[in-house]
Amino acid sequence: MTSADLNASLPNRIVVLIYGVLCYVVGVIGLGAIIAALARIVPFGFFARPGSGHALGWNLLLVAVWGVVHTGMARSAFKSVLTRVIPEPAERATYVLVAGVTSLLLVGAWQPIPGVVWSVSNEAARILLWALFAFGWVYLLAATFAIDHFDLFGLRQVYFHFRQQRREPLRFVKRAMYRFSRHPIQTGVLIGIWATPEMTHTQLPLSIGFTLYIFVGLWFEERDLVRDIGRPYEAYRLEAGRFLPRLRGVGGAAR
Repeated sequence: MTSADLNASLPNRIVVLIYGVLCYVVGVIGLGAIIAALARIVPFGFFARPGSGHALGWNLLLVAVWGVVHTGMARSAFKSVLTRVIPEPAERATYVLVAGVTSLLLVGAWQPIPGVVWSVSNEAARILLWALFAFGWVYLLAATFAIDHFDLFGLRQVYFHFRQQRREPLRFVKRAMYRFSRHPIQTGVLIGIWATPEMTHTQLPLSIGFTLYIFVGLWFEERDLVRDIGRPYEAYRLEAGRFLPRLRGVGGAAR
């Protein structure tokens, strides 16, 4: 946080705080829309024009744009450009806002495609898969609190700005599931997008696209973490698994 941010006027700080809260709400709604569509609570393509003959290509384009936006905005180079335009405390909130809006657009503009890849008819197995689906998203939420949910979603930044308090960077610490796996948030996503008793042709491109996004995005993220943290993170990579626990070498950390 710059000295200009610390010395911002009260009206400015109120605007940034309100902006951060609204961004948080939009971000949560966007994530909720994805979960609700995967859970069959809301339909994919709720504002799409039906009957397109290029539904698969359109859906692949949507998920590709979604992935590029999310990966690009998380890079340091983009952040440095963005904070020339907006206050630094609002940078993370802006990422959350864009994530929420693009997630809503992704689900709302998604074109339904007829057909089923697999369908589980056994009732016990269906219940088990839906339970696993729910576990994935709950695990994701728990992982955000295991690091700092409010920092991750931009609320901590705008709050400190409002209070005119200097915000120290989060420490590299050992906590909860991060002791065993480096990316439990992404683990939750992978479970949530694949644990379903009925995989449709509509959902399959989304599940594949999100999986590719996770692997590509984590390549960039781990590169940045090694650059920023150095040897402690390199040691952590040997101790903790990427998605699943590595039983030998329990020590680890979260960022």
